[in-house]
Amino acid sequence: MDHALKFYINGEWVDPVQSPVTTLDVINPATEQPFTKIAMGTAADVDKAVAAAKAAFASFSETSKEERLELLKRILEIFIRRSDEMGAAISLEMGAPLAMAKAAQAGSGTAHLMEAIKAAEIFEYATMQGTTRVEHEPIGVVAMITPWNWPINQIAAKVAPAIATGCTMVLKPSEIAPVSAILFAEIMHEAGVPKGVFNLVHGDGPSVGVALSGHKDVDMVSFTGSTRAGVNVAQTAAPTVKRVHQELGGKSPNIILRSADLDKAVRTGVARCFGNSGQSCNAPTRLFVPQEAMDNAITIARDAAEKFRTGDPASADTDLGPVVSQLQFDKIQDLIQAGIDEGAELVTGGTGRPAELNAGYYVRPTIFARVGHDMRISREEIFGPVLSILTYDTLDEVVEMANDTVYGLASYIQGDLKEAQALSKRLRTGNVYINDAPWDGAAPFGGYKQSGNGREYGVFGLREFVEIKGIVGYEE
Repeated sequence: MDHALKFYINGEWVDPVQSPVTTLDVINPATEQPFTKIAMGTAADVDKAVAAAKAAFASFSETSKEERLELLKRILEIFIRRSDEMGAAISLEMGAPLAMAKAAQAGSGTAHLMEAIKAAEIFEYATMQGTTRVEHEPIGVVAMITPWNWPINQIAAKVAPAIATGCTMVLKPSEIAPVSAILFAEIMHEAGVPKGVFNLVHGDGPSVGVALSGHKDVDMVSFTGSTRAGVNVAQTAAPTVKRVHQELGGKSPNIILRSADLDKAVRTGVARCFGNSGQSCNAPTRLFVPQEAMDNAITIARDAAEKFRTGDPASADTDLGPVVSQLQFDKIQDLIQAGIDEGAELVTGGTGRPAELNAGYYVRPTIFARVGHDMRISREEIFGPVLSILTYDTLDEVVEMANDTVYGLASYIQGDLKEAQALSKRLRTGNVYINDAPWDGAAPFGGYKQSGNGREYGVFGLREFVEIKGIVGYEE
């Protein structure tokens, strides 16, 4: 990692302002051992990066749609060439199984770049409304604060529409999984992104995150992370009245209707919950089954969960890697124990590592059944491979329980299509996935309530990065 101890500012890899440099070990969660270290930034580095972005905005905001599309296409071409390298880095830094890291984690970066290009080709930057001209102009300098769980997914989902609309930016990736961001900066450099348009500063939330969120020359903050951190970002940004776009936590319900194939629906629900070791904000962690189906659902869920192989991310046989950190491991263990203490039925899994593993932040794939709606495991975001099974009698009852949460990111329905379509309108979430529908990189992504505000992906992502100007009397 030639650039791990530097930041990318104004088109160059530069040393941190502060000397001596403060560094942070980057831990491989599969071994609990450091494999590299990064420099940690300060407010002075943020000032330097924001100044570069502000200076670049004057010219980059005036580039043509065609110029920006060509730039995105060059970025995409280089990203695809380095995709395997990106997947390997993500596997190393956050523990995703290597095959999944290459196909899904790195693959999401490719998908977002492709979708941004498609969206930019059709996006109308100026329209007429009678004699008024409505302009969509780049918002300005954007601070991007991204998480560790899907690192390149969130970087690409923010950077691509920012480039497409003519914004400039400063990225603060997660300090827990920063290597993929360094590779992304190298790709941006090779693609010939103009100086100052894209800048990268490493650091933690209290230093770099706060400095970016409150900076007077930052026009927008695009943040993905926990609801708690999102509240802090919004509070810090409030005095400068900048736009704050947030994608935060979730506690997504998965409703199995009586019309569903129970075996298929439960197995699908377990797989979706456990994907990425449960470290997805939109994971369907609350599985609702009809009361009379609980015993059968338990049998199916146990069988499905016990087929998952937890282990070395580099192994082709591994389904689930470790969770990302000791802090995350401890939080999950606490919540599993809470489920036991509060009287939920432990179907499989439980506290501690899998018996065959003596190092790494590995969590036992865990299923709880007969979970009470008010139990902690039903209400708090666990962010690990832990599924809670609840029951319902009527649709009104399951809708009430599904919506009775501070979150509103996603929900899932399995069963008759027409019945699912009708039910989808009653769920207070930004996304509804019917019958294991595949991921759609052009669908609007974002949440209701404390799951955030604003939308990402495709044309919806582009809209977040523009200001709207009405020029009244433009035509007679």
